[in-house]
Amino acid sequence: MTTVVPVPVRLGRRSGDVAWRAMPETGPLVDTFGRVHSDLRVSVTDRCNLRCTYCMADEDQTFRPRKEILTFDEIERVARVARSLGVAALRLTGGEPLVRAGLVDLVARLAALGFDDLALTTNGTFLARFAPALAAAGLQRVNVSCDSLRPERFAAIRRRGELGRVLAAMDVAEKAGLRPLKVNVVLQRGVNDDEIPDFVAFSRATGREVRFIEFMPLDAEGRWVREAVVASAGVVARINARSPLRPVEGDGPSVAPATVYEFIDGAGRIGVVATVTQPFCGTCNRLRLTADGAVRNCLFSDEELSVRELLRAGASDDEIALVLRRAVWGKKAGHGIGDPAFSRPIRTMSMIGG
Repeated sequence: MTTVVPVPVRLGRRSGDVAWRAMPETGPLVDTFGRVHSDLRVSVTDRCNLRCTYCMADEDQTFRPRKEILTFDEIERVARVARSLGVAALRLTGGEPLVRAGLVDLVARLAALGFDDLALTTNGTFLARFAPALAAAGLQRVNVSCDSLRPERFAAIRRRGELGRVLAAMDVAEKAGLRPLKVNVVLQRGVNDDEIPDFVAFSRATGREVRFIEFMPLDAEGRWVREAVVASAGVVARINARSPLRPVEGDGPSVAPATVYEFIDGAGRIGVVATVTQPFCGTCNRLRLTADGAVRNCLFSDEELSVRELLRAGASDDEIALVLRRAVWGKKAGHGIGDPAFSRPIRTMSMIGG
């Protein structure tokens, strides 16, 4: 069955050529460019115990009222519908997901749905406390944010928190079986880009994959400027000059957000996420569910469809599925950060989900 929905589709080579195309109501979650969406990012809260400079405001951060946040029953239901539509990977995000009470129970419920990959992104502050229970509940792996290996700088970037606590939590998580553990590093020129060699040494010593992420225009204080972006290509060239790298087969220009390289001598690997300078929009397979129930098809788009009121009004699974399909069908070719007309999204990273 198909239904006609108002989504402009490019035809031919002229940017002005658009037409209406029938949206499929069966099969996988596909957009008008043929991209199949199999990865769902679920934000369980917009709250966080830290105030990282590239994400949240220090003192004036506001949060959604708790009544507007999806319940675990509602999250589980959307996840179940997504799984039935071919979504194979689910990642829990925030805010900081581990500040949400009862998260272990949610993980167990989501694990029972049979996702091929069930992961979580965390700032690591509470990870040591919950890692064993999360692993027992069915969580498979974690990404831990850590933007500096120098205690004072770490605290300055995050405005709170202790480096030692996060590093210790990584050890606990790995012992609990949450592997492979990946370390997310948001690079900012003049802030922490001088630590690239330190993180390379850290990766080679621990075997953990460090992922260098380009600074994106999603910070709450609006300080992002292109000059602060550390281009991923330069990062790879700098590392390769001292510790030769080669691309990892299957992890390159695929649907993964990171391009991954391994050290030729076999001592670990690193990844780069070039969202700004080398967008991977052409292979993007991600769909997002915000903590307050908005379905988003792109980090940088203000277009979203809400499922919260549908859920609370007794909508059927088919109606929820239709919202997911419409969100994917409306996805644009790319995020347009390089376009002169690009404007920052109204929602910031912590409001969308990392």
